[in-house]
Amino acid sequence: MTDTSHLMQKNIMEYEARIKHFDELISRADKAVGKGPEHAETRDSLASLKQQRDKFAILLDELRLKPLENWRVEEIEKAGPMGIWDAVGQQLEKLVERIER
Repeated sequence: MTDTSHLMQKNIMEYEARIKHFDELISRADKAVGKGPEHAETRDSLASLKQQRDKFAILLDELRLKPLENWRVEEIEKAGPMGIWDAVGQQLEKLVERIER
């Protein structure tokens, strides 16, 4: 396995782990959020986070399908998507904490 191939697989595995973590948090939030009008804002926040999660899942699918020869080393090495993942993950974790209190 080449260095580029290894880095690509490592990134994809990390993204998959993050999606799995997001899905677990979303499931917890879905179970904990109330149905009343007082929880409407929380449900809206959760819906927005679900949409963002879905966008990342699409990006991950595109990365999985991209042929190795089309990957550029700098794309693999940069942390751009990870910064976005971290920000969305922090929002989701705060939402779940707030809901589960």
